[in-house]
Amino acid sequence: MAVPTGAATGRREQILTVAARLFAKHGFHGVSIADLGAAVGVSGPALYRHFPGKEALLAEMLVGISEHLLAGGRERAEAGGTARETLAALVDFQLDFALTSPELIVVQDRDLANLPPEPRRKVRLLQRTYVEIWVEVLREITPGLSPEAARIAAHGAFGLLNSTPHSAAYGSAREVAARLRGMAWTALTTLDPS
Repeated sequence: MAVPTGAATGRREQILTVAARLFAKHGFHGVSIADLGAAVGVSGPALYRHFPGKEALLAEMLVGISEHLLAGGRERAEAGGTARETLAALVDFQLDFALTSPELIVVQDRDLANLPPEPRRKVRLLQRTYVEIWVEVLREITPGLSPEAARIAAHGAFGLLNSTPHSAAYGSAREVAARLRGMAWTALTTLDPS
């Protein structure tokens, strides 16, 4: 989500953050506008000053996290260095996102289907573009790896790294991060091109 630049933007960010937490806990359909308003200290109808409705709020949330991931992936890919260094940076970036925003992962997984068609298409396009950054790096590390195999590997790594909403209960954040980072790195750097 975007960095707040003023009081109105700050309130929007607060609403998005609280909505992510509530949607992750209760599901999109389990949270009403009144629930959201109460959680941020305003009446439900007052939320309409910031978002035209709950679907618009969900759309901004999911498009925003997809834009954030794509921008971060591009930044790491363009930073220079070897393909292995780029992959390490991508793994750390995805893991940091997963550890700091587990509620957004839950909402993305469970509630993407609740988006209207246009924002859903936009999210999917942003996600596919992000995946292709990983595909390019993986194919550079493992010559002969097909694009399809690299996509499978990238999605597998996302599944592993994004498991933090479930794995965080089994150790400190540092322990969980180290274990997941090591597993993802081993899986992604030992791919069989055949």
